[in-house]
This record gives sequence, structure tokens and C-alpha cells, in this order.
Amino acid sequence: MLGVAAIALAGCDRNPLIVKRSPCPAVAVPFYTNDLTLFYPGTAPDAANVDLVATITNVRESCVEGDAQLTGSARYDVIARRTDTAGPRSLAMPVFASVVQGGNLVVSKQVGQVTLEFPTGQARAQASGSATAVVSRAAASIPAEIQQIINRKRKPGDPDAAVDPLADPQVRAALRAATFELLVGFQLSEAQLAYNVTK
Repeated sequence: MLGVAAIALAGCDRNPLIVKRSPCPAVAVPFYTNDLTLFYPGTAPDAANVDLVATITNVRESCVEGDAQLTGSARYDVIARRTDTAGPRSLAMPVFASVVQGGNLVVSKQVGQVTLEFPTGQARAQASGSATAVVSRAAASIPAEIQQIINRKRKPGDPDAAVDPLADPQVRAALRAATFELLVGFQLSEAQLAYNVTK
């Protein structure tokens, strides 16, 4: 399970401990979903029977911050290699895009396709895909009272001077609720996912 996106810490001229956080959805590929392996029909799922292996790679993210909405985008490449190079082949690979809040709440999910074209005699093919997430700026913003707890100036000798504000359950809950991710990966069957986990 992919963890909650990390909070970006940035230096400040006056206080290097001030938290600077991007409200944009982080982009990632969940564990075990970046590869898709196809086997020859009627054969056992092992290395000797591999028909084709496809991989999601070169994931790039961008974000447009509007007054009311945050639009996060992911672009990625799908690279595949087939075993049998005889004849041309066109293959549509199923890819999902999910918006997840707080690391475990699926807000939306869409399944699309990336089509690979193999010319005759070619073992390798490449195609590109993209996904977009639109998130409310209000939902991705940390409440002002929580911001004050996080960024409050602490002096040596204060009772909580050495206490990490993120150790406060209220602060952690607020940060989690305001954290969104755009996850992309292959839409796998149970058998395909099990193969990826065990290989």
C-alpha cells in the first residue's frame, strides 16, 4: 500500500523549521502495478511461457493551481517487449488512474487504455499515456488553526520545544485529510497481481 505523500520541507530565511507544503496531488505508481506480464494462452504463468512484458516508466507530474481547484497531471511511457516477433501486432493495455485522499480513500477511479503497435520483426514497442486529477483547493488545504500549531515559534525552555508538532494526532489527521495522490498503474487481474507480488 502506497503511503501518504511526504510533506515537503523547505528552508526559510528566518526559520528553517517552517513547513512549506504543496497542496497539489502527488503522482505515483502503486507497488506491483507498474508491470503487466502476458503468457501464451493455455500455458502456466512462468518465465518459459512469457508472451509479452509491459512496464510503466518515466512518470512525469505537473500541477496547475487555480483559485478553487488544483489540476494535477501525470504523463508516462509504456514500454513493452514481446517474445514472438512474427507479424505486426496491436495491443491495448488497460491502465487505471485513481485519486486517493489520505492514503486510503479512493475518491475516483478511471480505467483507460494505452495502445502498443509492434511492426513485423520488432520485439519492442513504446507508447505514452496521461492522467489528470482535479482536487478542490479547500479540501487540500490545511486548516488555519493546524497551520498555527505546526508553524508556531518555539523557544528553548518551552514545555513542547523539543516535541515534533506532527506527533500530535490532531495535526496528523488534518495533514492526512488534506493529502491527495494521483495513482496510475496497470489494471491487473487477480492472477496478474499475484504473479507480480511473487516474482
